[in-house]
Amino acid sequence: MPSTPKSAVVLLSGGLDSATCLAIAKKEGFQVYAMSFRYGQRHQGELTKAKLQAASQGVAQHIVVDIDLSVFGGSALTDANLVVPKHDSPDEIDTGIPITYVPARNTIFLSFALGWAEVLGACDIFIGVNALDYSGYPDCRPEFINAFETMANLATKASIGGSKKLTIHAPLISMTKADIIQLGLSLGVDYSKTLSCYDPSPTDEACGHCDACLLRLRGFQQNKMDDPSRYSLK
Repeated sequence: MPSTPKSAVVLLSGGLDSATCLAIAKKEGFQVYAMSFRYGQRHQGELTKAKLQAASQGVAQHIVVDIDLSVFGGSALTDANLVVPKHDSPDEIDTGIPITYVPARNTIFLSFALGWAEVLGACDIFIGVNALDYSGYPDCRPEFINAFETMANLATKASIGGSKKLTIHAPLISMTKADIIQLGLSLGVDYSKTLSCYDPSPTDEACGHCDACLLRLRGFQQNKMDDPSRYSLK
């Protein structure tokens, strides 16, 4: 009699990294429950792509959670009065924490994932954070992931009972964007069904000049490939 696969919650934004992370969880034999967020972001295109990835990769369930981080402001991703930085080259990306950082976003997202994992009886959460080719966000670092995992194992009924230990998987955290793309392609990820742009057009075409677009484009160039995502001509 075949054994029942272990369950895992995967945070699925609809971008390149989270789609790859989902494929990794599937490859490792997990039954995947995907969680996305409508968090007050200025565009909804990434959620459309998240739904496409969830369907194409065959998750057990995909939910979209409604929260509103725009009430706090403080980020160009949630506040229309703030401008998303644009450049012509990845070499021009600022080294500090950019205005596209959403305060506490990954802490909040992981907390929701932790709650769902506990209900599902899952001991594993996957998140596609990256600490190499990324925009300098503090909640994408290994120190943060390790600290959250420690906290999670102090906060749940299962962990306090000693029967289960929760693991936060961040398989992309030490990979370059080029390596992530190469791995995802080997796992069959369709990157045309992803959107990484911070400031897409109303028809979900990527701008090609924000930090996320520039890092993504460089990753495909380093793989000697064209990015299958749609880009605006502006």
